[in-house]
Amino acid sequence: GADVLDVGGESTRPGAGAVAEAEERRRVVPVIRRLAAEVGLPVSVDTRRAVVAAEALAAGAEIVNDVSALTFDPAMAGVVSTAGAGVVLMHMSGTPETMDAAATYADVAQDVAAELALRRDAALAAGIARDTIVLDPGIGFAKTVEQSFSLVNRLASLVALGQPVLVGPSRKRFLGAATGRPVHERDAATAAACVALRLRGARLFRVHDVRAAREALAV
Repeated sequence: GADVLDVGGESTRPGAGAVAEAEERRRVVPVIRRLAAEVGLPVSVDTRRAVVAAEALAAGAEIVNDVSALTFDPAMAGVVSTAGAGVVLMHMSGTPETMDAAATYADVAQDVAAELALRRDAALAAGIARDTIVLDPGIGFAKTVEQSFSLVNRLASLVALGQPVLVGPSRKRFLGAATGRPVHERDAATAAACVALRLRGARLFRVHDVRAAREALAV
C-alpha cells in the first residue's frame, strides 16, 4: 500500500554515527536502480550528501529526503534544483550524535515552523520550485518526548506555511513513553499517531508498517 519508497544508507537516529560517503553510495544506489526499474513507484533517497543524492537521482530516484534541510552539504540545493527533484526539508538541531543535547526551544512548535520557513526560503532562493518542497517537523529529532507530543498537537503551526507536511512518527521514543512498548511493538501506536497528525493537516506519512498505517488513515 505504499505510494513512495524511501531508501537510506545512513542511520540518522539519535546517537547514530556517520557512515562514509563511499559506503553510503554502495548501499543505496544499486537498490534504487532496481526499485526504480522494477517496482513502478516513485523512489526517495534519504541522504544528507550531494554526491549520494546526485547518483541516486541518476539511478532513478525522484525525491531527496534531507534530514538536514540542505544545511549539511552546501552542494545539495544545487543538485536538487538542477534535477528538478522533489525535496523533503526536515527539522533537526545538531547532528545525530549531538541532537539529544540540542532539544532546547522557546516554543517548540513555533521555533520549528520558523526554522523550516527559513529553510524553505533558502531552497526557493537556490532555484528549487515551491511545488516540489515538503516540510517535516522532525518528530523525535532533537525533541524530547514532551516536545514531540507538542509538535503532534500543534502541527498547524507548520501546516500554515503552505507546503505539504510529511511526518515520521513510526516507532519513535515518544510512542514508547506513552505505551511502555519496546521499539518493534509500537506499530499500533504509530497508526494512532498518524491519524492524530492527519487530523491536524499532515499529508505524507513515513512508516515501517505500511498496511497498519494505511488502514488507520483510511478509517
